[in-house]
Amino acid sequence: MKKHSLPLVALAIVAAACEQTPNQPADALSASTFDHFEAISASAQCVAPPSTAAGFASYEPFVLPAGYTQRIIASQINDFTPIAGAGGDLPDMNTLNETGPFAGQFLYRTHEVGSNGAVSVTDLRTGVTSLVTQLPEYNRLDGIVWSRWQTVLFAEETAGGLVYEVDPATGVVASRPAVGRRSHEGLRLDPQGNLYGISETAAGAIFKFVPDSPGDLSSGQLYALKVLDASRTGAAVWVPLDLTQSAINSDAAAAAAGATGWGRPEDVEIGTSTGNANNQVMYVAVTSEDLILKIDLSGDEAFVTNFVHAPAGFDNPDNLALDAQGNLFIAEDNGPGDIWVARAGSGGAIERFASLSDCSAEPSGIYFDKGAHILYVNVQHAGGPLSNDLAVVISPTK
Repeated sequence: MKKHSLPLVALAIVAAACEQTPNQPADALSASTFDHFEAISASAQCVAPPSTAAGFASYEPFVLPAGYTQRIIASQINDFTPIAGAGGDLPDMNTLNETGPFAGQFLYRTHEVGSNGAVSVTDLRTGVTSLVTQLPEYNRLDGIVWSRWQTVLFAEETAGGLVYEVDPATGVVASRPAVGRRSHEGLRLDPQGNLYGISETAAGAIFKFVPDSPGDLSSGQLYALKVLDASRTGAAVWVPLDLTQSAINSDAAAAAAGATGWGRPEDVEIGTSTGNANNQVMYVAVTSEDLILKIDLSGDEAFVTNFVHAPAGFDNPDNLALDAQGNLFIAEDNGPGDIWVARAGSGGAIERFASLSDCSAEPSGIYFDKGAHILYVNVQHAGGPLSNDLAVVISPTK
């Protein structure tokens, strides 16, 4: 296990933020949800972002349905680079502090740079973005999730990548090799505190980590999903993996145990973030197969179905967000990148909710606040002369 403390200045910022008086972010006061919208008919026409920093004051990168608005809350030029240098590029996945006395006030994100990666946080009450942690050894930081014990878990999307855990109150970071070394992306915790994830490889498995003690990810049992039928649908079981091998290469451990593989699984989603009642269903984005899996979870067993599978216009599904009403939002790693919705009860039929007009970029890190009043999304790999990556909030018109 490796432990690292924040630089003193960054630690002071985080500590001060934790001492602020609770105050609900203004956007969260909306009582509206994402239940009702008229789908947009086509992907956006490609439009280059502004060529000057001033132009971003009124820039709206997404085409949205009537009745929805968007606002930039942080940018690479104004916020990420000043706190993290080159490591503040490529904002990726998001999470709020979902529980605790300041719940919903702090938006955490990873930065998917090759080295010297960072985790940054935006105080939604003040608008100030600060550095949480940054180290030269952080490589392609991607997945991020808030834990029930009020820490932030974040992970590396690279071969032999690690999951890390940071306590925002102290700034102390610990690596969690027991969760497995592999190319991580999506991370989600179920109500019991088990951690789910994937391996983003050409034959990537789906993983579950059960800690020995709730809230302590330093030890436990890692499992991989094995579907019993060659179709990769139907009944499945969680097969235990060799712990020593998993801490070195959990891909090899999964293969040795006969786990099922899919083409570049990337994100996983369970309804724990928004308070959706059906927390025993997990969705998985399988990017290179244009596929969304639906996995019914039941202890050591599971049942896998192909929920969304390669409809026309649906390309490279990447990130997932489940709202409180059970609607599944799906962002493409594509240009133009669309955000689709499979409405609750639709049986996997999808509609286009939004489309990113910057065709050099992709929408990343879609994430709902609890109650699903606001959709957070990053614009990654931004085009234009400034290459100004963004953090954006989308909400219903009040």
